[in-house]
Amino acid sequence: MLLHLSILAASLTVAHADEPKILSVDDVVYAKRGDRELKLDIVRPDGPGPYPAVVCIHGGGWSSGRRRDMRFMQEALARRGYVTISPEYRFAPKDLWPAQVHDVKAAVRWLRSHATEYHVDAEKFGATGISAGGHLSVMLGVLEPKDGLEGEAAEGSPPSRVQAVVNIVGPVDLAAADIPDQVKPIVTNLLGGPAASKVEVAASASPATFITRDDAPMLSFYGSKDPLVPPSQGTILGAKMSAAGVPGRVELMVGAGHGPNPDDVGRMIEATGQFFDKYLKPSKK
Repeated sequence: MLLHLSILAASLTVAHADEPKILSVDDVVYAKRGDRELKLDIVRPDGPGPYPAVVCIHGGGWSSGRRRDMRFMQEALARRGYVTISPEYRFAPKDLWPAQVHDVKAAVRWLRSHATEYHVDAEKFGATGISAGGHLSVMLGVLEPKDGLEGEAAEGSPPSRVQAVVNIVGPVDLAAADIPDQVKPIVTNLLGGPAASKVEVAASASPATFITRDDAPMLSFYGSKDPLVPPSQGTILGAKMSAAGVPGRVELMVGAGHGPNPDDVGRMIEATGQFFDKYLKPSKK
């Protein structure tokens, strides 16, 4: 479904002559883990900026996927006036939680530290992602340094928190009763054991654990017929946001599975852009 989504969305974001020019730089090393180099792709407007930034995170059950899977979203947002990055991150089960969130946080810090070079407004960052990438994008909006999930960050490093989030079918409570049986092995793969026996780890990997009043505004999409991330995960998220007073909304895509229906892709991309515009761009006077 996610491959289908990226192919379909790419057809909706083909550049036209009157659209803003965008630039791309691929395979940029943003961190090292032992002998491994972690890389990201950059797609940005061709202009002086400074522009707000959005981190686009691919899915794949925390164990597969490619940063190129988010190119459709990068291009759509870059034409809208955002500097975007799509980072790779370490996969389970070779690297268990919290390696994945450590890596995407490192990508945020890297871009903030290179804000001048890439014409970025370091105060205005968003995150979006699909499935596991949606889960990680929510994490970027709710985690604080006191939560202990920053990873390898040198003293004086830029912050890793973002100021707006768009989550596409990402789970938020990995220990919830509504997690389907077919997904439980995926969660076990991430945590290093079943959620029921890894209670503290499961809580640390669940965005719902950390939602507080000062979190980033969030827009989330869930499919009513999603066999992997049920819409009840959206209900959990909405209830937590409402109780804490976090701005945003949860949208139910009626009839959709693990991603939007083909007819909804363009609307979802536009809604994503509008949401980021609201929270990451200055109001026009």
